[in-house]
Amino acid sequence: MFLETEAKRLAAQFTERLAHSEVKRRKPMHIAMWSGPRNLSTAMMYSFGARAEFSVLDEPFYAAYLDATGLDHPMRAEILDTMETDPAVVAQQFQTKHSLYTKQMTHHILDGFPRDWFANARHAFLIRHPARVVASYAVKREAPTLDDIGFVQQCEIFEEVRAMGTDPVVVDSFDIRQDPEATLRKLCTALGLDWDPAMLHWPAGGHQSDGVWAAHWYGAVHKSTGFADPEGPLPEIADDLKPLVDAAMPSYDRLAAFKI
Repeated sequence: MFLETEAKRLAAQFTERLAHSEVKRRKPMHIAMWSGPRNLSTAMMYSFGARAEFSVLDEPFYAAYLDATGLDHPMRAEILDTMETDPAVVAQQFQTKHSLYTKQMTHHILDGFPRDWFANARHAFLIRHPARVVASYAVKREAPTLDDIGFVQQCEIFEEVRAMGTDPVVVDSFDIRQDPEATLRKLCTALGLDWDPAMLHWPAGGHQSDGVWAAHWYGAVHKSTGFADPEGPLPEIADDLKPLVDAAMPSYDRLAAFKI
């Protein structure tokens, strides 16, 4: 019995060392995950952050976006004080020797911001039904606009990436919450990654890479240790917000046609 137990222990150690050496040999990958706000994007960042080989960046162009537009967002001053505002310098952060996952807000990439880095990234697009996004966003910020929720910009970036000859991946947050493991397995396959069950869980309390705005936006996900339960029916939308949902639907439908 002792010999059998010891053999299993040594085999497990060998497998672990082999896995670590494989991670070191694998070519570093930059995954740019594009979405608008209120779209499971933070949970997805935590999911990839739980993989041993990935570091993560939380909305790296946020301060550059606020600086360029002058928009008044929650915690604007803190964001500008703690983040790089030069988009060219921000893009330099993506040149890394390690695998990197960037949580990209589609509306943060303004005309004139650098896009040459697109060619060196693996692009994925996280979508969510506009009714769910608008209902959630309106709780945190009054009178949202089409520009605020990023659907049109997401579709434009998707088409730009496709025109480069790449094959972007589309995943629906509804499907992730319906069956996290099955959907994330498909996502990993589409991205050329091995499946890692660590992606299903993370410690409560947030991630060390959270942006300073986490105090305003991330309350629910900070309490989580994994993906939330499946979503129910579409929420009721106030009459004044229905035109916004309708305006976002064509962009959502366009990308939904490509989802895994």
